[in-house]
Amino acid sequence: MDGLRCSAVAETIGEPLAGTAAVARSWLCVEQPGPWGRDALSASHLDEGVARELTRLSAGTGVRVVLIRRPGSHPDRHRPVPRQVYLAHTTPGGTWLERATVNDPKELLDLDFAQAGAGVPGLLGAAVPDRLLLVCTNGRRDVCCALLGRPIAAALAASRGDAVWECTHIGGHRFSPTAVLLPTGYAYGRLDVAAAERLLDGGSAVVVDGCRGRSTWPGPGQVAELAVRAASGLAGPDVLSVDTVDPVAEGWRVVVRAVSGRAWSVTVVEREVAAPRKASCTAAVTPAVGLVAMSVRETVFSG
Repeated sequence: MDGLRCSAVAETIGEPLAGTAAVARSWLCVEQPGPWGRDALSASHLDEGVARELTRLSAGTGVRVVLIRRPGSHPDRHRPVPRQVYLAHTTPGGTWLERATVNDPKELLDLDFAQAGAGVPGLLGAAVPDRLLLVCTNGRRDVCCALLGRPIAAALAASRGDAVWECTHIGGHRFSPTAVLLPTGYAYGRLDVAAAERLLDGGSAVVVDGCRGRSTWPGPGQVAELAVRAASGLAGPDVLSVDTVDPVAEGWRVVVRAVSGRAWSVTVVEREVAAPRKASCTAAVTPAVGLVAMSVRETVFSG
C-alpha cells in the first residue's frame, strides 16, 4: 500500500474508529479566515499574543480551542472584521451551545475558561438551539483533511449556512474526512455528505455509524459508551454517562450508567487492531494500536 494516503490505508486495513475522538468537555470555536499552518492556533493570521494566551488560559480546563472558517474561499483581508465565536459544553444532561460576535479575538481573553470547562452556561453569548458541525480541513497538518474534508464542507455550505464550518485539527487524520458535532461532542470519521446530513438531521438519536466517541470522555470511556449503546440499543445522547474509568491489570474497567438506573461494567483493553500503518501521511509506519471493549456486562452498583 505504498503511496496511498494515510486515510486510504486505515480504511483498507479496517482500523476501528471507536476511542479515537479528541478529549474535551468544552469547545471554543473562533472564526479565523486565511491560511492555517500545522499548529493552526499559532500558525495563522490570529494575533500571536492572543494565540499564546488562549493556549495558556485553556490549559487544564477541559476546553479545546479550535479555529473555524466558512467553507469555500476564505481570504484574510488583514483588517478588523467581526468574528463569529461558539462555545459548547458536551456533558450529557448539561449540553449547551452559545454564540457571540467579537470585533477582536482579544475579547476572548476575558472568558472564564475554568467555568467554561465545568459547564457553566451564559459565559459567552446567546444560546443556539441548533447543531454545529465542524469539518476538519487543516491540510497543513495532514493533506487528507483538506482533500477529503473541504468538499464535504463546501457541499453542505449552500443549504446549511452557519451550521457547518471548516475547522482546524481535531485528531485522527487517518480517519478523514473527520468532524465533530456540537454541542454533544460526538466525533466522526470516514464521513461523506449523506452521513453529514444525517448528523445534522438525526433527531434525538446518536448516530453510531462512523462514530469515534464522545469528546467528554477519555478514550476507554468513549469505547465503553459506544459498546453499551450497541448492546442495549439506547440511542439518546443524554441517557448514558461514563461514571468511572479505572485502570486494572488487563486495561480499564469502565462503569457506564443510564439515567434509568441501569449500569454496565465494560472491560476495555489496548491491543493491535490492524496491520501497521502511518498515523498520518508524513509519519513513519507504526503499529495500529487501539482500544477494544472485551466485555459488556449489565450489573448492579450501589450508590
